[in-house]
Amino acid sequence: MHTNNPITFANLSKNSQLRLLDLALDPLVFGISCIPFCGIAFAMWAYSVGISTTGLLILTIFYIFAGFCIRKTQKIYKKHRATLNDELVFTKWLPIIKAISLAHGLGLTIPFLMLIGQATFEFNLLLLLAIAGIIAAFATHLTPILVAFLYLFLPCWTICLIIMPWVFPSQWPILMFLCLVYAWSMYKHALIGHQFFVKQMMLEDESATLAENYRLAKNTAEAALQAKNLFLTTASHDLRQPVHAMGFLIESIARRNVDSNLIPALNDLKLSVRSLTQMFNALLDLSKIEAGAVSLRKEAIGLQSLIEETALLFAEEAKASHLTLKIKLTHKNATVFADALLLKQSLSNLIHNALRYTKQGGVLITARKRQQTWLIEVWDTGVGIATHEQHKVYSPFFRHKHAWQIDDAGHGLGLAVVARCCTLMGAQYGLSSTLGCGSRFWLKLPAADNTHLQANSQQQKATSTPLNHHNYLLGCCLIVEDEPQVTHAWQVLLSTWGLTVKCADSLIVAMSALDKGFVPQVILCDQRLRSGESGFEVLRALLQRCPTAKGAMVSGEFNSVELMLAENEGYIVLHKPVAPELLFDLLASWLVAPLNVLNSQ
Repeated sequence: MHTNNPITFANLSKNSQLRLLDLALDPLVFGISCIPFCGIAFAMWAYSVGISTTGLLILTIFYIFAGFCIRKTQKIYKKHRATLNDELVFTKWLPIIKAISLAHGLGLTIPFLMLIGQATFEFNLLLLLAIAGIIAAFATHLTPILVAFLYLFLPCWTICLIIMPWVFPSQWPILMFLCLVYAWSMYKHALIGHQFFVKQMMLEDESATLAENYRLAKNTAEAALQAKNLFLTTASHDLRQPVHAMGFLIESIARRNVDSNLIPALNDLKLSVRSLTQMFNALLDLSKIEAGAVSLRKEAIGLQSLIEETALLFAEEAKASHLTLKIKLTHKNATVFADALLLKQSLSNLIHNALRYTKQGGVLITARKRQQTWLIEVWDTGVGIATHEQHKVYSPFFRHKHAWQIDDAGHGLGLAVVARCCTLMGAQYGLSSTLGCGSRFWLKLPAADNTHLQANSQQQKATSTPLNHHNYLLGCCLIVEDEPQVTHAWQVLLSTWGLTVKCADSLIVAMSALDKGFVPQVILCDQRLRSGESGFEVLRALLQRCPTAKGAMVSGEFNSVELMLAENEGYIVLHKPVAPELLFDLLASWLVAPLNVLNSQ
């Protein structure tokens, strides 16, 4: 911000120049207001030594009047300062300040002119010292506006020097020399003081500019964050659609499959889609959590199942790279208190990062008890990280030098996401690494009571119906959805469950189906429809037409006003991708009791 230009009064902003004007006016007002007290003191001394006091008393009265006037002037200045723009105030008041300074400087010389040839040497010398003291005080306090000080100092001291031979007939050569030295020192002192004030104002200007730049940068960053969150929120609906359809189609394929050899592959595929859904949700949830839109869901989580599930996602990747991927737990019932999705997201990123930078050997995932916490570690035999780079590893977009030698080295966001997830959960994280030997990344989370885990598991089991070939439903469902791929997935899955399904892409088409005699027991409506209709309004209109039907909203959005209104009014909102198990449970609670085909046979 600093430049090579000299620091001058003209370089300052008008606001800074006005602040210096404020600093100059206050001592001027005070100085003029104090002169009457000096005048009274000199008048009393003059009277005691037999000198005429008329002139001194008249001058004292004049300065008393001037003191009232200068204070009135100061009030007017402050009023203008508050109401007028800086440029106008400075242009108007700088000449006034200079005029007041000039008048005050000339007023200080009047006693000398009145008492030439009348006062004693001691009286005149004390008067000269008093004037010098007043000038010295102004040299300190009036120098914010150097020209104002010069308007006071130069006329006053010049007149004092001119009349010196008449005031001090015998001693004037010595006093003249001393007064010239004094004048030079006062000027230099005033100049230094002025430069100090100007530099101070310039530093304040720079600080204000930096603060404003910071504010603008902060606003820009916040706007970018809001834009990013808005983009993720808006795009999440379209991004979730294929994952939503994929889950439904895989479930319908598994239901219709008659080849027992395909069952393990289909189960792995279902698990992968479920994990993809969880990871996808966690990634998009980060933007919502950063924006304060949702609260963390911290609960007791079993480490063994979570670690095994997460490691399974990377088993094929490790096998394809000829690497070993092992799990070692010191306690089978290890339980931590954390957010399940964020923890799984963090662990996935750590495993993925370890496999990416490991060319031979393998990756080991461990969990060990450390007092009241569990230490989760991901060890690898990869390239390692130099000591001087380790503090940057969790920073966004950081990639150490070995990353450039790897084709799929990512963009340096994986570990940054880990850091953000851990910060949100209140977990500790870190690493230790040796260049060329491998790395150890770790997470530390508070231990949870196993009874909470058991209670959660029992509750989950009590509210979840396992899907298999023996579960069927009876009834009719009306689906309002405008995405052909998703519509097809709805039809295939619900038909597989034994339901009669009608799909519509707008309220008009749905009403047409009702007019033709279709009577649904369940109505499921997507919130965002291409027709521009509000899904919630469509659902309410259909439920009004079919008062005995049950209804729910289905959407890939989270912070929609309509969805919040629907939840507030007691409607169920299903967020895409919808897990088939949860959908089956909901439909089973609304429709005729599930029909077990095998039992009916």
